[in-house]
Amino acid sequence: MNLTKKHILAFFKNQEKATSFAELERMFGGRHVKREMKNMLDDMAEDGELVRLKGNSYSLPGKIKSTRGRISVHRDGYGFVTPEEGGEDIFIPSKFLKSALHGDLVEASSTPSRMGGNKLDGRVLAVLERATSRIVGRYEETRRGAIIIPDDQRLNLVLSIPAKGRGQAEDGHQVVAELTSYPLGGRPAEGRIVEVLGWPDDPEVEIQSVIRRFDLPHVFGPDVLAEAEGITETVSDDDLKGRVDLRSMLTVTIDGETARDFDDAVSLRREGDNFRLWVSIADVSHYVKKDSSLDREAYLRGTSVYFPDRCIPMLPERLSNGICSLNPNVDRLTMTAEMLFDRSGTMLESSFYTSVIKSTARLTYTIVKQIIVDDDHELADKFRPVSPMLREMKELALILMAMRKKRGSIDFDLPEPEIIIGLTGQTEGIIRAERNLAHQLIEEFMLGANEAVARTITARNIPFLYRVHENPDPAKLHTFQEFIHGFGYEFKLVEEKVKPSELQRLLAQADGQPEERMINYSLLRCMKQARYATDNVGHFGLASDCYCHFTSPIRRYPDLVVHRILKAALANASRQLAIATERLGEVAEHTSKRERVAMEAERDVVEMKKLQYMQQHVGEQFDGYITGVTNFGFFVELEELFVEGLVHISTLTDDLYSHAEKQHSLIGRRTGTLFRIGDAARVTVAAVSPGTRRIEFVLATHSASTPATRSGAKVIGAEEYPRIPLRGKRLAGLQPRGEGCDQVKKSGKSSHTTSGKTGGRKRR
Repeated sequence: MNLTKKHILAFFKNQEKATSFAELERMFGGRHVKREMKNMLDDMAEDGELVRLKGNSYSLPGKIKSTRGRISVHRDGYGFVTPEEGGEDIFIPSKFLKSALHGDLVEASSTPSRMGGNKLDGRVLAVLERATSRIVGRYEETRRGAIIIPDDQRLNLVLSIPAKGRGQAEDGHQVVAELTSYPLGGRPAEGRIVEVLGWPDDPEVEIQSVIRRFDLPHVFGPDVLAEAEGITETVSDDDLKGRVDLRSMLTVTIDGETARDFDDAVSLRREGDNFRLWVSIADVSHYVKKDSSLDREAYLRGTSVYFPDRCIPMLPERLSNGICSLNPNVDRLTMTAEMLFDRSGTMLESSFYTSVIKSTARLTYTIVKQIIVDDDHELADKFRPVSPMLREMKELALILMAMRKKRGSIDFDLPEPEIIIGLTGQTEGIIRAERNLAHQLIEEFMLGANEAVARTITARNIPFLYRVHENPDPAKLHTFQEFIHGFGYEFKLVEEKVKPSELQRLLAQADGQPEERMINYSLLRCMKQARYATDNVGHFGLASDCYCHFTSPIRRYPDLVVHRILKAALANASRQLAIATERLGEVAEHTSKRERVAMEAERDVVEMKKLQYMQQHVGEQFDGYITGVTNFGFFVELEELFVEGLVHISTLTDDLYSHAEKQHSLIGRRTGTLFRIGDAARVTVAAVSPGTRRIEFVLATHSASTPATRSGAKVIGAEEYPRIPLRGKRLAGLQPRGEGCDQVKKSGKSSHTTSGKTGGRKRR
């Protein structure tokens, strides 16, 4: 009998459990078919017809317990599958990835890990849905043929390009390629070049590569631009009908120096011991109608994206910087949240209405800080009409900050890098982005407006688009407990949950300590990611039971949706309300995804600019501190540049070092010298590789010492330190920087000279 796949499939249909290769060999004719059958089984496993299991056994895919989920692949080859139905991530060693690529929807088996706890190990059984159809990378001509090396190292493949698919590409060009076949068995993936971007050292090509890699819509179509051009540049008399006229009121915008789209303005009046606050937001929904070309494009983009040298706006510039921007001394249509607060920060009342304003002044955070913090009399005199109001705003902001702190809101006041870009597009510097009381003032007012809108709509039992943030995962909380125990800190868990106030107390205890930044970052990474949802589960990070996004409709689509719902609710217009609330679940899921893509793209560009900057400083020394310890070395982050690199264990030539995992240290066998997280270190930049996104340091000086001289000191270290899984240590479910819960910062101001984070780029 000639063995065929049909014979093998027919056999497995009658089997209830996995069958070993040895059994199959006996069943189908012994050793003389061994090689033929082995090749056939391997082909069937690669095609997904069979599943290869541990112990060299096989089964039909549907007859074993498996999990569906998206796979996240690390550049070192291993991956994690996040189950669709929730639960612990499944660790997939590189040899069991099958042909899965980063982001694919896969079916995977799982077994308890040898590491213990709730951890799971597994293997990919089948690829159910491909996430990648195009690849951005460097085109190279080799002896064996043309290839493309992807920029995204998580793809872990080399794309072969046949002669007919090379187009006009030259060796070394940055290109975009379309996959024509995926890797299967030993056969590499193949593709064809669909776009030549140019030479990789061109700053414009670098940005265009990121735009293509993250599939960011960046060109407005003719229909969208035509619709935008049809919108008047001034407010007409017809536009004013039914609106509350606030043009005579002192109203200011407060933004970063380089911002050009102003979507929020504020005004304040003292009423005895109370404060009446007006937060007026650009009425974008007046101009962008549901299901119009502008609306469909805004929905597709979901959010504006901010790079160090540019912004990819959600709306065309004619709207975002024109009629929708609350520019000074011109009439602008707005949605106003009017709120009354008492001396304790309690909101006594709130109302909402369509309005028209005329901003009195365009202020910057720097100007406001100089007036309300530095007490600059000359500047206060220059802005005499609004200076008294700014001082009263400061008073209210401090009250609201104290109130929010009292209820347990978690404020990650983490330093952020600001990338300085020169006229040539090259990185000229990295500085610490400032966050002062002027930033916090606006943050508090925006938080108050967002909460007020959410509570008003919820009280009416109307379908709504919430901004939610769930409690941290219990497993991650236990991991974090172990981490901070090494620093001498602790917090309480009650029924596997923690109160925000407990974590706030922890951050306050760490304030000013050497380990403060590490604890902040680690706590942020164990948080779940804030998202949009139709079910109100509250906002853990803000300790708020009801929250939404209302204050940035120029650059966030969910805010535009909230405006439409609020307008329809205020007008008691049932038909408009039905239109505004249709498919809210889809909107929530889509905009949450677009936000994550934007964050990843922004982070990618910032990291790329950091690497370019460090190329100019090879051989120079910098002060830093240890951020992670592994068996192959430790990572150091430079103090002022927010740049991280590896000190490889092979460069520590003074001793032989062992990795003490439970002590989270490298320990010298002869000298007892310790390297622990949080230790100060002075390093020399040895090498920078933008292609592999790696920086190599060598140790210059370090505050490490023997255990004897550190008696009584806190043990600094963490097995689950979140930077490690990104570089080769198996740690499930921890998120890279920039993710996790929203932070208290005013959302995204465009910037053409900075990282786009000046004035608060964080997404609450």
